[in-house]
Amino acid sequence: MSQLSQSGYRERLLYGGLVLAITVFVAACNTDRTIVTGSVPLDYRERHPIRITEAEHDIQLLVGSGRGDLNAEQRAQVTAMAGNWHREGTGIFRIEVPKGSPNERAAKYAVREVQSLLRASGVAAHAITTKTYSPPPESFGPIRIAYQRIEAQVGPCGLWPEDLGASLTPSLERMPPQYDNRPHYNFGCSTQQNLAASVSNPQDLVQPRAETAAYAPRRQTVIEKYRKGEMTAGQYESSDAKISKVGQ
Repeated sequence: MSQLSQSGYRERLLYGGLVLAITVFVAACNTDRTIVTGSVPLDYRERHPIRITEAEHDIQLLVGSGRGDLNAEQRAQVTAMAGNWHREGTGIFRIEVPKGSPNERAAKYAVREVQSLLRASGVAAHAITTKTYSPPPESFGPIRIAYQRIEAQVGPCGLWPEDLGASLTPSLERMPPQYDNRPHYNFGCSTQQNLAASVSNPQDLVQPRAETAAYAPRRQTVIEKYRKGEMTAGQYESSDAKISKVGQ
């Protein structure tokens, strides 16, 4: 083999190796991009899950400097809060009394009434703790009453990590949502947040409630009618019903 043919063979061999290396590199990049795309959650329940957490529920009672007791509405608030604590509370009552404020003396008298209302509602004395706090200078401080309870939370909503419109700088990791028909990130967050806020007992999101007993008197009435061959459905008189003039 001549020297010229050997040189051409080396060039072709080097060129082939370079093409093979570039092909392997591009294939590796494509494989990595596929993994990233597959890890993005498409279901809004996975992007915005409902979390069961423990949060604080509190009320604030403002007492004037010339009055050392609660009014009727404030007494009702304290009594209602005690009833809610029996149903959903997970800790003790914490009462915070302002210190160094113009209504400090009146608040000390009013907090005694708060403690009496809580104990009269069935809250044990060892489940009530009282401490002081310092409000801003020259400002009235409210009496704060709080306890911990289980809550369902979602969010935060309103996050927009991607541009919904066409972008001049396309992403290198995955196609923008407007090209591959994926829902935007914030989609479904408000629905999940409304569901979490409307649930009366967060335990219902974990497991269903147990069935209650059937209403025995009504069940016996229906069975007796069925035994006699009578209609089991309720009967409603509609002879006096009239169509309004608007519907005529």
